[in-house]
Amino acid sequence: MTKPSLPELLHAAVTAVGGRERPGQAGMAEAVAEAIDDGSHLLVQAGTGTGKSLGYLVPALAHGERVVVATATLALQRQLVERDLPRTVDALHPLLRRRPEFAMLKGRSNYLCLHRLHEGVPQDDEEGLFDQFEAAAPTSRLGQDLLRMRDWADETETGDRDDLTPGVSDRAWSQVSVSSRECLGASKCAYGAECFAEAARERAKLSEVVVTNHALLAIDAIEGAPVLPKHEVLIVDEAHELVSRVTGAATGELTPGQVGRAVRRAAKLVDEKAADALQTASESFERVMELALPGRLEEVPEDLGYALAALRDASRTVISAIGATRDSSVQDEDAVRKQALAAVENVHAVAERITLGSEYDVVWYERHDRFGASLRVAPLSVSGLLREKLFAERSVVLTSATLKLGGDFNGVGASLGLAPEGTGGDEVPQWKGLDVGSPFDYPKQGILYVARHLATPGREGSRGDMLAELGELVEAAGGRTLGLFSSMRAAQAAAEELRGSSDRPILLQGEETLGELIRRFAADPATCLFGTLSLWQGVDVPGPSCQLVVMDRIPFPRPDDPLMSARQKAVEEAGGNGFMAVAANHAALLMAQGAGRLVRATGDRGVVAVLDPRLATARYGGYLRASLPDFWYTTDRNQVRRSLAAIDAAAAADGR
Repeated sequence: MTKPSLPELLHAAVTAVGGRERPGQAGMAEAVAEAIDDGSHLLVQAGTGTGKSLGYLVPALAHGERVVVATATLALQRQLVERDLPRTVDALHPLLRRRPEFAMLKGRSNYLCLHRLHEGVPQDDEEGLFDQFEAAAPTSRLGQDLLRMRDWADETETGDRDDLTPGVSDRAWSQVSVSSRECLGASKCAYGAECFAEAARERAKLSEVVVTNHALLAIDAIEGAPVLPKHEVLIVDEAHELVSRVTGAATGELTPGQVGRAVRRAAKLVDEKAADALQTASESFERVMELALPGRLEEVPEDLGYALAALRDASRTVISAIGATRDSSVQDEDAVRKQALAAVENVHAVAERITLGSEYDVVWYERHDRFGASLRVAPLSVSGLLREKLFAERSVVLTSATLKLGGDFNGVGASLGLAPEGTGGDEVPQWKGLDVGSPFDYPKQGILYVARHLATPGREGSRGDMLAELGELVEAAGGRTLGLFSSMRAAQAAAEELRGSSDRPILLQGEETLGELIRRFAADPATCLFGTLSLWQGVDVPGPSCQLVVMDRIPFPRPDDPLMSARQKAVEEAGGNGFMAVAANHAALLMAQGAGRLVRATGDRGVVAVLDPRLATARYGGYLRASLPDFWYTTDRNQVRRSLAAIDAAAAADGR
């Protein structure tokens, strides 16, 4: 039997999921197959509606070697494992004459721990949360959730938190889960043979396609110890998110509360002298943090340096002591030891990292109204890490609807550790960029309107002209508005203003769960939904409920953002344009994602309105506009109102 061609396989898969074959999808599949075959690297921009999941799954399954697919969101992981992969495998089985296995793999803390569930949590003296688990009829939400999880443990096949419906709070889940550092290890655990996390890892080892998330991919790259099974091909979907997820995984944090918990856990296991030294260091650190003001620390202040050095030394002593002693009087001692070790090792690692100091790290204080001050350290750049760990030993395909910024892939490529396309050498990986376009006719389906007449937004303060403009646009559109704001404060101010001046229902992020807000927004075309960051990327509402997408301002990072400003300064010191490389790239990516909320289907029509004149007047405006879909462009406020009214009237005439 001759080997089936890629077009045959793609046709079978698209038919199986009830889709339509698109030229962009076919072009993507061919390019992915070529990259896999010759072991090269590929960046693919595939616009909304291209069907990019099948564009990479079909050539990956046809290849026959193990492939890891890493995504940023739970929604896409579920879509791949519950819909796309089962249907695709069924469709390709007769042609490939084999049935590829697939599995999902997440970090250990995403799976229910049977040891924790049955033996209880090694508790700090003043916590005692797990007492509620044993109550006959707990009245607290926590106690009820714990009992529900105990029942669920008998039914679930996966132990995966995301399969628990309805979900539970982070506080409740922490009572029945462990981090990889806290885990006893399958060989030492009484429940090792039944462990959900171990079962997931075994399924992954036996599977041809392993679906995971960016965070686990980052941990696999950073920690050196392999978490993912060995694989020949890596496909990163939603790749525009990868740098921020890897940065998050490589960020360390210390808070007084976290250090205090480490002290309490260690005190049960070590001699009084070691425990007292860690307690004293903890108190010294807490005093310093009480006075901490938010912002970057170009140099570690003397008092903080002393406190961190004391924490580092005391925690190192405690780690050695825990390793050398065992106390049979402590119930379930192994679990107590692992939890204490994990807590103290984290304190030691972060304290040592900051005291050693590195020109490649950024250190700063944060202050939260509810949780107080924290000390954070993050890499100035993850490009070197990604270049070394991601691209060295496998073929990598990165794909997203937004990878070309300002008209090319070089900005995103640089953040991933890639030299400009075509200039790589022995040390820098070679790669190709491909834009397969979109099936949508953006110039006919959408308008990009820039409110050039408005005042340039300042750092703070109300924007009365912007709010008036927003109200007029919402009325012209008949509601149907997704408002994307640069801050929660701005979203709240806009919601308050329009609730007072309009009878349109205004939904505000934070007043309900995001899923419920999006459901209500989609169900009623007269409704508007206002919010901030997660709405710029997380809303998929095709049809007449979303015909106006408003951005209040260009979403540059805050000037006082410690990590972004440090990265910008580093680019400038190296002779580059820090503003364009960091701030403008950040804004372009968010704006491209935000504008992508408008056209989600071939019948969609509408307007993206940017209420920031700088998009039309500033030198960087052209770069930002080139990063957006190719909508028809105007600054004519009267024209855009007429267009919105016509779109609203057409939708109303259709009864929508």
